[in-house]
Amino acid sequence: MTMTDPIADLLTRIRNATMVRHDRTDVPASKMKLEVAKILKQEGFIRTFKLIEEGPQGIIRIYLKYADDGEPAIHGLQRVSRPGLRVYRGVGDLPKVRSGLGVAVVSTNRGVLTDEQARGLRVGGEILCEIW
Repeated sequence: MTMTDPIADLLTRIRNATMVRHDRTDVPASKMKLEVAKILKQEGFIRTFKLIEEGPQGIIRIYLKYADDGEPAIHGLQRVSRPGLRVYRGVGDLPKVRSGLGVAVVSTNRGVLTDEQARGLRVGGEILCEIW
């Protein structure tokens, strides 16, 4: 079975795992998902992740992060650009998620970056998702 939107699948798996307070979740590996996981880790939304070489594709195991009271670090995930409606923005139009409390993940010609990194490099691109 082919998947039409792998990034939406990644976000849904993370959202579902945090709703039931799982410690980790597994997603099929791809280069784009790996880059999104790196951004999630660098921004402090997940504890860590690891690439498991299993089968033809591999698996990314994402370890979710919770506060001491059990509150998840990720309060919301939203897919912005999708296969049926791609959303591209220039550097001046990059969104500020929740007035800077969240992060927009942007696919640029310099790689997958956060909205702040893209502004710093003065590049725009495709807005993949927003996380807060």
